[in-house]
Amino acid sequence: MEEHVGLLWHRLITRAAGGHFPKAAVKLKEMEKVAGVFFRALGGDPGLRVAAATSDTHGARRSLLQRIAGADERIPRGRMDISTLRLPPELDALPERSLNRDLYLWLAALAAAHGGGNAITDAAADAALAPLPAGDFDEAATRELRENQRATLRALRRWPGIETRYRRLVEAVIAQRPQVAKLPAPEAERENLLRQALHAPGSIAALPKLPAKARETQPVLLWLSDYHGAGAGGLTGSANGPEGGEAGNSKPGRDASEQAHRVERQDNAPEKHGMIIPFRVESLLSVAEFIKVKRSTDDDPDDNAAEAAANLDQLSITRDGERVASKIRFDLDLPSAAEDDVVLGDGIPLPEWDYRKDLLREDHVRLTEFTASVHDPRAAPCKLPDHLRRTARRLHRQFAALTPARRWLKAQADGSELDVDALVRATTDRATGHHPSDQLYLSLEKRERDLACLALADLSLSTDTWISSHARVIDVIRDSLLLFGEALLATGDRFALCGFSSVKRSNVRFHRLKDFDQRFDDQARGRIMAIKPGYYTRLGAAIRHATNVLEKQSAARRILLILSDGKPNDLDLYDGRYGIEDTRVAVVEARNRGIVPFCVTIDREGASYLPHLFGPAGFAVIRQPDELPARLPMFYAQLTR
Repeated sequence: MEEHVGLLWHRLITRAAGGHFPKAAVKLKEMEKVAGVFFRALGGDPGLRVAAATSDTHGARRSLLQRIAGADERIPRGRMDISTLRLPPELDALPERSLNRDLYLWLAALAAAHGGGNAITDAAADAALAPLPAGDFDEAATRELRENQRATLRALRRWPGIETRYRRLVEAVIAQRPQVAKLPAPEAERENLLRQALHAPGSIAALPKLPAKARETQPVLLWLSDYHGAGAGGLTGSANGPEGGEAGNSKPGRDASEQAHRVERQDNAPEKHGMIIPFRVESLLSVAEFIKVKRSTDDDPDDNAAEAAANLDQLSITRDGERVASKIRFDLDLPSAAEDDVVLGDGIPLPEWDYRKDLLREDHVRLTEFTASVHDPRAAPCKLPDHLRRTARRLHRQFAALTPARRWLKAQADGSELDVDALVRATTDRATGHHPSDQLYLSLEKRERDLACLALADLSLSTDTWISSHARVIDVIRDSLLLFGEALLATGDRFALCGFSSVKRSNVRFHRLKDFDQRFDDQARGRIMAIKPGYYTRLGAAIRHATNVLEKQSAARRILLILSDGKPNDLDLYDGRYGIEDTRVAVVEARNRGIVPFCVTIDREGASYLPHLFGPAGFAVIRQPDELPARLPMFYAQLTR
């Protein structure tokens, strides 16, 4: 009964406090893809992902009912860092649903305008910004004011079509802001300046400092917060540094509703000795304030760190360069040498792209080639499984039509028979006084398809997931490789089948299932049947090595066909945007060397990041994973037409 009454009271007092319109609410989950496409279409950084922003304490004045209800003490604001565009998880501050939706799009446009764009319009917008005055003013508030005014001017000059929506949003936002007449004089002055900046972007140069007892001004929903300038790459809600990761993005595939943490850098704790107790009790540091969560090596993150961080409003991060030996770690994914595949040669050094430093790290990755052991019973030669034979026969008939047939070539200088049409034309030319052609023969020739294809399959641990009651992802990949080989037997094209996985940058595993100079026979099928899931997905290194293998083939067209089930990731820093940017650079390198990469994925979220990696026509997303075996050869047929 008490809980029921308390819930009713909470709903009543929250509704009475006002400031929100639940019926007009729009969630980021609904707008994530639209806002992302809109942001990139306007020239925003294609490597940034859209995610939810944190709710931050603003310190602005609230009404009595809001204080009683405990409402609006913290609000989420849009912001952008070097890897993420963070937007509020829900917008219900405006009375119409269309207005809240337009607010999401405006924030995306504002973020795109913060970066580089049209030099002429940007220069004109910067020139229209009021010059910074001499004197004392609030530096932090003025920096945010000027950056957002500059971005607003750029957006309105670059894309005049959005000005109507912007003006409509300004009127709606100002209507929800505190009434100037009810504010103390210093706060009222700043409120008027902010309203003028919204109505006439660029007209306000700075914001005066507030007295000690004055409250902060209510945040402007039309602006981004904590922005340190386009391309500055400063800390804006993430823990990026020379060797840092991305706060709130430690695992691939995070949903847009998950929030990052606001961070601050702290100096090391001055006291190092546990037996020296400070006299002041309040000086003692609690466990929640300083916990070693970043190792000085490439160790994987602490599994409990994310859970502990979820309960903190702000993370304080420091570096001391010391090793942490609080626990012993075993990598149980690694098999013993006796149970592992056969190693082919020494490790191969490969480069890797570090987008944070804009640098290609030479010899940063070590790749090792493997092949199935002849003593492994799982790799014993075998026939095509019975459940694939019907599909294989159908694909064989379809791909046989692609096999080049013998045909007569007309008007040849030499051949086995006379070309009657060419002979008639030559006789006519001679009779009319023209010089006749000497190409009077037919030649029966067979034109070969000059193609080479390497199919590269992701064999990471994520392929061990079940997609139905009788099949896993690895089973689907195995069937796909088998049917792909059967289909290409009908065309006579040269092809190779490989797989890859990784355990950090020092152990990228590249499995040779069938080489270009090997026949697709029972032994090759046995090696395919022996593949098993394990480890992680360092896709950039695998693409680079596959490119090196393909480049050695003397073919007119060389195709790299990639089978994947998710984003690039690994135990170390190869996660989030780091892995995506390295993969993108590897794809660009392959294209520059004459390779045609094409990715086929069963990741339903692949459309959100694959255009950045492979381009709009360089990938295909299969919604039903069990369709992959039959559709993979058809993708190859389309690529080789």
